[in-house]
Amino acid sequence: ALLLDVYHPEEPNGYGSVHVSGSGWSAPLSPDASPLKAQGHVTCEAYPLAKAGYTMFTINHRAAPRFRFPDPVLDCQRAVRWIRAHAADYNIDPDRLGAIGGSSAGHLVSMLGALDGEGNADSDSEVERQSAKVQCVVARAGVYDFMNSGRNSPLLGHGAPGEDDGSPEAQTAKEASTITHVSKGDPPTLLVHGTEDDISRSERLRDVMQAAGVPVKLFPVPGSGHGPSYPGAEIEMSEIQAQYVAWFDEHLKG
Repeated sequence: ALLLDVYHPEEPNGYGSVHVSGSGWSAPLSPDASPLKAQGHVTCEAYPLAKAGYTMFTINHRAAPRFRFPDPVLDCQRAVRWIRAHAADYNIDPDRLGAIGGSSAGHLVSMLGALDGEGNADSDSEVERQSAKVQCVVARAGVYDFMNSGRNSPLLGHGAPGEDDGSPEAQTAKEASTITHVSKGDPPTLLVHGTEDDISRSERLRDVMQAAGVPVKLFPVPGSGHGPSYPGAEIEMSEIQAQYVAWFDEHLKG
């Protein structure tokens, strides 16, 4: 179900952000499974921003093995459209929305920044008339280039040939890759990645964004592996979370 939880700050600053939990684009099939919006990523990624005054919306999306690309992307876009359509209910600026997420969600929130996300002006639905593009992104340890990921992905249901050979697999991998969609008008993006993880993924997106003229910063976390709590990190978690808040303060409120 396309449900979301809203985290209201004690002292709202008038800005909001969608939050997506990482899950490998996958979800358990059991009806008793905990929903995506209830994962521990919320504490690590959404709470610091809520404490800083941002109204946070942490969401569910369709996931593998039952659903594949583009369904999770479409659901994240739908969430942004819904939040924008109901911005007045939450006393947030509809024209200034952020997005934060890590791992598979790092990919998804990066797509919210890179895709045009134009609404359907002819739709009878107020929600579908809204834009799905966000104005600020924080993405942790995502996969941004499926053509060269070197492995099968649950999101795609297959691997990629590594080059555009005209195959359906290559076409899907290109469409799912953030680097395919980057353009000059994309929002400021903070990339956070552990140095003991495959940081080259974020370095590649940083380079593509810089070439396109997109404001981007890569914050490497020394000693850290993969995960929202940055296992093995040589700096305090609070220092990393302060980077999230500073980026939103500068580029969403600014």
